[in-house]
Amino acid sequence: MMKRINIVPRWIIFMIDIMLCNFCMVAAYLIGYNLNTDLISIRELYSNLLVLVVVNSLVFLNFRSYAGIVRYTGVQDAVRVSLALLVSVIVLALLSVVTVVNGTTFIALPVATLIIYSLFSFLGLISYRVVVKYGFTYIRNFKLEPKSVVIYGAGEAGLATKRVLEHDPASRVKVVAYIDDNPRKTGKVIDGVNIIDYKDLDGLFRSQQIDELVISTFSIPPSRKAELVDICLEYSIAVLTVPPLEKWINGQFTKKQLQSIRIEQLLERDPIQLNHTELNTQLKGKRILVTGGAGSIGSEIVRQLLRFQPGTIVVCDQAETPLHDLELELSGINSGVKLIFFLGDVRNPNRMQELFEEFRPQIVYHAAAYKHVPMMEQSPAEAVLTNVGGTKLIADLSVRYHAQRFVMVSTDKAVNPTNVMGASKRLAEIYVQQLAGLSTHQTKFITTRFGNVLGSNGSVILRFRDQIAKGGPVTVTHPNIIRYFMTIPEATQLVLEAGSMGNGGEIYVFDMGKPVPIVDLARKMIRLSGLVPGIDIEIKYTGLRPGEKLYEELLNDAENTLPTHHQKILIAKTGTEAIPALEQVYQELFVLAADASRHLEMVGKMKVLVPEFISNNSVFEQLDQQRSKLVSINKIG
Repeated sequence: MMKRINIVPRWIIFMIDIMLCNFCMVAAYLIGYNLNTDLISIRELYSNLLVLVVVNSLVFLNFRSYAGIVRYTGVQDAVRVSLALLVSVIVLALLSVVTVVNGTTFIALPVATLIIYSLFSFLGLISYRVVVKYGFTYIRNFKLEPKSVVIYGAGEAGLATKRVLEHDPASRVKVVAYIDDNPRKTGKVIDGVNIIDYKDLDGLFRSQQIDELVISTFSIPPSRKAELVDICLEYSIAVLTVPPLEKWINGQFTKKQLQSIRIEQLLERDPIQLNHTELNTQLKGKRILVTGGAGSIGSEIVRQLLRFQPGTIVVCDQAETPLHDLELELSGINSGVKLIFFLGDVRNPNRMQELFEEFRPQIVYHAAAYKHVPMMEQSPAEAVLTNVGGTKLIADLSVRYHAQRFVMVSTDKAVNPTNVMGASKRLAEIYVQQLAGLSTHQTKFITTRFGNVLGSNGSVILRFRDQIAKGGPVTVTHPNIIRYFMTIPEATQLVLEAGSMGNGGEIYVFDMGKPVPIVDLARKMIRLSGLVPGIDIEIKYTGLRPGEKLYEELLNDAENTLPTHHQKILIAKTGTEAIPALEQVYQELFVLAADASRHLEMVGKMKVLVPEFISNNSVFEQLDQQRSKLVSINKIG
């Protein structure tokens, strides 16, 4: 029935407003003359009502006080009506100086009558709108069970959230309470809803059936957000968040923009404070190359570099479609930075030579790499040729073309590697470190090392989300597997910061926070989807994948760390000895990688170069067994 009711034409609202104001004038006359009609001049009243119609018509038309849809009346409508009435009363007061024209009295209004009229008109025009608004709400929802909602954040965003929820035609919502951490707000009321302290939240959940909690503040600390969600999940309460302020349209948003909280938001940490002065000094006006620039980390490096106003950013990647997508995304940003999107493979010497010859980058961020562990166990030569060979090529060109800095993006899997991917990244680190120790060039080589990145391509988060959407099962490799996590912006900011502070040869490791059990991550994601682990969605253990280990390390046993001026960045002091004839050794490795029949021999050579590389759950474990036998024989001999 509600859908069949059309919006009332504006001219009807206009006529109702005019008639209501006339009625209020009559009421003001009656009260002004103590309800004694004998004292009222009917001719004078009619004349004043005629003037009132003319004045109100002109003012209401000018202010468009009738334009709002009555059933959705809000603060802006009330302000518009109030201003129109104020102007109307002022005009009437000015006209009251004219008392007699052709023997007829016009606008001879006593001050008391005018005040009473103003009050009655305001109350009348606002009240009938509010009655219609809540009447529609009641008719629409009288058969529905109201949904009880708590709003976290008793500020402007919280008030906007309440109104969005109440105006939503598809649901019946009752806002039970506001929650706020500010003790000065506790016990007060906003728009008829009580504000309670955060510490009373558990008691509220125990005493009332709450369906949803909406986080409507943009300043909630990550730790408080995680704690809040844990409490809600304990009581099976859905948690929603308001959209970022930049996505509001004219200061408003819609209920469709409210989103269930995502696991990435719960693993966030406090914002990173960058040394903008140092970064501005190093990056402003410079020519910068980002390899792997269309990937998860590389593309975010490009986005964040824009704020420091480099002269040129060359975005290099061999993946055509992601590179094109990034070009389309950044083309609409008027940053003043020249962006070059260069399609090329870091393994191709001629193409990379062309890049360096044409653009001569002063700073290089090397993020190009293969990263998926099981895939690299199946294709070890690709890991060597890209992760080692590609790094070597870009590093050598950086020296040849006098780049000032070379910042390599590495991984925690390079520490005590149990897989080919990790070993290949460690070999890349070794080459970069050894180059950094040479005095024949001025390029500063810096390595950054961190763990898993939330939401990056192939991330476990994306896989779990897809599995939950399909109804499960959610697959976890092992019940005891744990991982460190970091958001893409956080990882990228630390790469920029570490790259700016390095003097050459350092391996920077990042504070990854506490490791997260993957099975706990899976359970929480299922519960955040409104489902029950083990009942609605099954968790299935599939066993460790080739090369995978239960936990990752950021430092090996032979390393220690030194602090930096940034509390989240440490310098790893590696104990790796220099490899004699490194250039020749790596060329031999690349020759083995180019021969499909010698891949086992190639991985064996990797294990010689990286002695701590011991395969796990992999076909290459046989090489470790052979090495153990040789060691035993040598000891006996």
